[in-house]
Formats: sequence, C-alpha cells, structure tokens
Amino acid sequence: MGKVAVVTGSGKKRVGWHVARALAGAGYSLALHYNTSAADAREAARELREGGVEAEPFQADLADEGAVERMAQAVLSRFGRVDVLVTCAAIWERERLEEVTAADVRRHFDANTLGTFLCCQRFGLAMVKQPEGGAIVTVGDWAEVRPYLGYAAYFPSKGGVSALTRAMAVELGSRNPRVRVNAVLPGPVMLPPDLSAQERDEAVRGTLVKREGSPENVAQAVLALVSNDFITGALLPVDGGRTVYAPE
Repeated sequence: MGKVAVVTGSGKKRVGWHVARALAGAGYSLALHYNTSAADAREAARELREGGVEAEPFQADLADEGAVERMAQAVLSRFGRVDVLVTCAAIWERERLEEVTAADVRRHFDANTLGTFLCCQRFGLAMVKQPEGGAIVTVGDWAEVRPYLGYAAYFPSKGGVSALTRAMAVELGSRNPRVRVNAVLPGPVMLPPDLSAQERDEAVRGTLVKREGSPENVAQAVLALVSNDFITGALLPVDGGRTVYAPE
C-alpha cells in the first residue's frame, strides 16, 4: 500500500472534493470522509477508483468523539497507515448578531473547531507512531482577521482552527519531528451560492488579483504544504491578497 490521505468533508463537490482529487493525482490513496452525504461520497470514491486510485468513503459526525475514534480505527484497518490529513469539513451560516443563539455558536464550534481538533488528535497520534510521520493541513478562513458582517457565530470557530493548528504543530512535532501541522486560510475561492451579485463583486474587488479564486488554488496550497518538510505551524492565506489589502 502506498501513501494514504484522509480528507474530511470530501463527499460533496466542494473544496474537500477538489483537495482529494489533487492528492489522488499526487499518488495518494484516499479515505473520503462524509457526515450525511453518503451518496455523494460513494460516487466520489467510485470516480477515483475508475481512475485507478484506492478510495473508500467513511462516515462520522466529527463533533462526536466516539465517531471520530471509530472512523480513525476503520481507516487504519483498511489502509494500514495515514500520511496526510486535510480537514475541509465545515459549516457556515449567515445570521444577524441580534438573532444568534448560544446553540448557533456551539454548533459552529462543534463542527469547525472541535471536529478539526478531534481529527488532528486521533490521526496525528497515529502519525506519531509512524517512523515517516505525516502531514496535517487544517482549513481556516482568511477573514478571521478581518471579519465581515453576518457571521458572528462562524468566525470565532475558524479563529479556533488557527490556534489549534499551532498547538497541534507543537504537540505532535514534539512527539515525532516528522509530523507537521499547517493551515490554509482560503479567501473567495468558492463563494456561497446565496451571495448577491453586489456581494460577489465586493469580494472580488477586495482582492489584489481582482478575480475570484478556485478550489484548485486551495488544493495547490495543500500539496505545497504537504510536500515541503521544513514548514510547520504556518497559516497560509490563499485569498488573492485580501488579508493585506484594505480597499476604500
């Protein structure tokens, strides 16, 4: 068996799906995680297998510690190892601050922060036991440093991803120097379908490159962080310059 990558949130054709295909093209076997999108995940696995790639879907509610543990055990039983973990699974819900409830905040932290933590913990400790180590890439959000209106429950959960990325880099790297943990912070690479034309235009004008990015841009960044063995604890914006640019 060759190298194995686990990509959470890779059933539906969103960023995780594109990351999984890029890793497949780089020679990895794929463990495709999904929560409720079983049919999509099976179809994604089938497409990869038709291309000669070992691929298998695995279900888990990532906010459930037991479910993550069972998924990790199933992946290791099926493939024998894990070399890469990319945590693409996430939720984002727009809501006015006046309407945000404690349940809304908990739901975002469960899905985005706790789920990322548990996956990094379980698969990271498995990597620690491997002489070759492994690479983890979490997925945050560039706008945690310049949040926009309407996502007060979402952005704190993504800010937590940056903090846990640094913590995991220290924790896992101290146990095995060959385990590295980094993050990509996407910008406008796959804008929500409910955005108005005006909001979409504002997002593009807010970049220095003056265009929307693509999920492939995120996948390219993931491959770069996986392949460069002298980068760990880094947070890489993939945002067309939005982090540094403040248009009038």
